[in-house]
Amino acid sequence: MDLQTPLQYVKGIGPARAAMLEAKGLSTVEDLLAYAPFRYEDRTNLKPIAKLAPGEMATVVCEIASSHTSRLRRGMSIFEARFRDDSHGSLTGKWFHGDYLKTVLVPGTRVALFGKVDFDSFTGALTVMHPEFEILSAEDEADAALHLNRIVPIHEAAGKITARVLRTLLWRICESLPPLADPLPGAIRDRLKLPEYIQAIRHLHFPPAGEDLRLLNSFRSPAQFRLILEEFFWLQCGLLLRRGKVRLQPGIAFELSDRARDRIKTMLPFKPTNAQKRVLGEIARDMAEPHPMNRLLQGDVGSGKTLVAAEAAIIAIESGYQAALIAPTEILAAQHYLYFKSLFSKLGYVVVPLTGSQTAREKTKLKELLERGLVHFAVGTHALLEEDVSFKKLGLAIIDEQHRFGVMQRLRLMEKGTAPDVLVMTATPIPRTLAMTLYGDLDVSVIDELPPGRRPVVTKHLSEDRIEQVWSFVKREIDAGRQAYVVYPIIEESETAALKAAEKMHRHLSETVFPALNTGLLHGRLSADEKEDVMHRFKGGELHILVSTTVIEVGVDVPNASVMVIEQAERFGLAQLHQLRGRVGRGAAQSYCLLVTGRLNDAARERIRTMVDSSDGFLIAEMDLKLRGPGEFFGTRQSGLPSLRIANILRDQEILDLARREAAAFLDHPPSEAERVGVLNYLRDHWQKRYGLARVG
Repeated sequence: MDLQTPLQYVKGIGPARAAMLEAKGLSTVEDLLAYAPFRYEDRTNLKPIAKLAPGEMATVVCEIASSHTSRLRRGMSIFEARFRDDSHGSLTGKWFHGDYLKTVLVPGTRVALFGKVDFDSFTGALTVMHPEFEILSAEDEADAALHLNRIVPIHEAAGKITARVLRTLLWRICESLPPLADPLPGAIRDRLKLPEYIQAIRHLHFPPAGEDLRLLNSFRSPAQFRLILEEFFWLQCGLLLRRGKVRLQPGIAFELSDRARDRIKTMLPFKPTNAQKRVLGEIARDMAEPHPMNRLLQGDVGSGKTLVAAEAAIIAIESGYQAALIAPTEILAAQHYLYFKSLFSKLGYVVVPLTGSQTAREKTKLKELLERGLVHFAVGTHALLEEDVSFKKLGLAIIDEQHRFGVMQRLRLMEKGTAPDVLVMTATPIPRTLAMTLYGDLDVSVIDELPPGRRPVVTKHLSEDRIEQVWSFVKREIDAGRQAYVVYPIIEESETAALKAAEKMHRHLSETVFPALNTGLLHGRLSADEKEDVMHRFKGGELHILVSTTVIEVGVDVPNASVMVIEQAERFGLAQLHQLRGRVGRGAAQSYCLLVTGRLNDAARERIRTMVDSSDGFLIAEMDLKLRGPGEFFGTRQSGLPSLRIANILRDQEILDLARREAAAFLDHPPSEAERVGVLNYLRDHWQKRYGLARVG
């Protein structure tokens, strides 16, 4: 057996279990060894029941004597099991809502029970509430030293493969491993006093006696530290090497000509901020280089990222090339199309949309225009990636809300041209640690300044029983000459229901609450022309109130709108709430965001409090990352997040910083040619399999 042995050939696994492990992304011995426990239990206090004392954490090996379910008031139930052992003691385990256990904890079953012992003064018996337990077979009891009387690793189950079974399998693998070469450079191991790889792996799964439980559960034992640092080290090496490699590839050297400068000035709707000027300078310098640009453009809501993208597009167009922007949804693509069409109309550029909802005839005509070079700027969704879409001369690919696209989708857009420049945009401010792992191979430009005259939006939280106060406030703002948005959430599983809610509220507001005002409705089922008509009327002041689903989350700019009412705000994520708030506060008047909620759980209450207390997008992004974790931060599986196994970018930020410094130092000054080649070979063999990142190439 070696690290690359497929798991189905490991003793005790076989094809059926291998399929369950494969569903977890575990296909080889190396994969399973990197499957870290999520916590550890100290089961060293192994006692007979008769020797237990109230207040202590203990492990007992016992048999179930009896079990039953009791019904309590208000529909609650409690499952109770009485345990006994050879010491003739008695212990009761209790689980609220434990009905599901009646087919698991049946009388006569042998179990290992772990938990805090209490004294029930009502019954006079020793009890343990919601104890951890493991069903023991005769084989387990013979192997009890693995599961009891030690610090025990708890792995997340994989299908029907329990934590106990995983523990047994990992023990066998760790015992059977031959001597292995350590992939981490020796100079780094020696300087940081890190344990060898094989020792670190064994101690990850089976900590030695006396290991500090607090260190283990905070993932800071010597073994865990080494494996976390190693994972980040390979990631950062790969990013730095790819970044250097991209800079050597041949690309397009665009010219920032006097004509391009004049056209940018003609296009600009207002004087750009210093931050916008600085970022455009960074982009223009990149575009002038004879190598492909790979740049991430991020900034807070309303900072003007799209305008900078338009300036970059002008540089490409005036150099004789086409530019394209791809957005993840038809709604966002439609908004971008309207925005770029209004900016570029005065320059005579041809701007076209290409989305999945267009008719076959419309698509065929637009594809022909693109191929003949008669389109300067194309805005689209995944429809732009279809095989029969070709550009005559694509020079700039702009990817908006980049985290929503899979790696191969990004590559397909880039392949529509010959090494086009790539500008990646995100309206979600990205915490530094996430940017270091997701976008470490891109140059980063940050717009950290809002246009002049902008005032922070005042955010207030109101419960739904105060909705009349909300409508009174909206009416006062409209009487003062302002406009308002009212937004409803779309929950992916029930877009139709959300649509009906928005339509119903539109009728209620227009017929009952504000019969004298003009109220419009915007949602994703409208055609591009209908959306354009509604937004044109709202922007022109013809509509006082715009009732909408979340289609206005990004890209809508109506300076006269001063109120954003978000209904059922508890259903939105922090980033989405911040994006919606960014639709107001774009003019000189004071603007307001009113968060209307129903009942709040703890997580929703924390989100709402963060919104009321802060308008800093990066601070909000950090909080969002903490509340949801990196996997859910973008609310999509195609986030491009690196498949980190042991490392965690939230918990391990300081180790990530250390790994980046070590990777840069090693690549700049490798201790020897042999070690440099060893690192390159390891990356070649592991890179594509392990990491999906911002760029492909």
